[in-house]
Amino acid sequence: MRGENKRSVIVGIFVFLGIAILVAGVLTLGGQQKKFVKAIHLKAVFDDIGGLQTGNNIWFSGVKIGTVRKINFYGDSQVEIEMNVEKSVAEFIRKDSKATISSDGLIGNKIIVIYGGTTLAPPVEDGDRLEAVMPLDTDKMMETLQENNKNLVDITNDLKLLTGKLANGEGIVGAVMTDSVLADNFRSILNNLNRASINSNKMLTDLTKFSSKLNAEGSLFNDLATDTTMVTDLKATLESFRSSANNTEALTAKLNEISAKLDDPNNSLGLLLNDPEFAQTLKRTLENTDSATYNLNRGLEALEYTWPFRKGFKRKAKAEEEGN
Repeated sequence: MRGENKRSVIVGIFVFLGIAILVAGVLTLGGQQKKFVKAIHLKAVFDDIGGLQTGNNIWFSGVKIGTVRKINFYGDSQVEIEMNVEKSVAEFIRKDSKATISSDGLIGNKIIVIYGGTTLAPPVEDGDRLEAVMPLDTDKMMETLQENNKNLVDITNDLKLLTGKLANGEGIVGAVMTDSVLADNFRSILNNLNRASINSNKMLTDLTKFSSKLNAEGSLFNDLATDTTMVTDLKATLESFRSSANNTEALTAKLNEISAKLDDPNNSLGLLLNDPEFAQTLKRTLENTDSATYNLNRGLEALEYTWPFRKGFKRKAKAEEEGN
């Protein structure tokens, strides 16, 4: 009898432990799945859920707040996700928040991440639908990376070929890198460019100094640029020059007219200047007049010694001496 009672007690203990373990497991699993907390239902529609399953977690600001309740097809080819979200955190999720699909780690299970939202929008309510944002497609990312790797290999091969040609002295750059004469010439060109740059800087400095002197108060350029009185005087001077130019032009026209008249043989001066026969006649007349004048002077000198005029000349000479 005692043995049977002992056996019954041991069996009862094991049964109790089994039931306790089962209840603990149920409670633990229910706690992880948020089965025993008050929740609201939110929805989001995605074009592709990328392997998301019922029971996957929902995160908000790095905190697990619920699980995927149900997955339904929606529309033509979209998928609607129903989510159980703890009611206690609903006040922090706004109606303009967004939902996207991510991964729990690099290769972990799919999760839904709720993010964003502004305080201008009210908190979500049961049955609200959040805006869905499609995540980056990892398959497309891998295809892009693979394509980039191929491009990188091609670039590496091209660089290897290019460096080989440079090392062999092919092309202009290779010749410059391997030919010492070309390198010296290139260095000389760079030195000349450097000197030209220095000279240009010096010229700019001199121009700056020159412009500062021109802009200094009291200089002619500054007075011309700032003194309105001088500008008026300059305008008056230019007007005077213009008037003088007009007068000179008129005088030139008159001189041209006079010159034309002098060249005309139909008037006296034109005849005198342009007729060679008249010039020869005038020249002979002047020569004859000079000869007659000379002979007259000789005659007057001889007249002094003739007896009828001798006394008169003597009295004139005596009067001149007394006057002196």
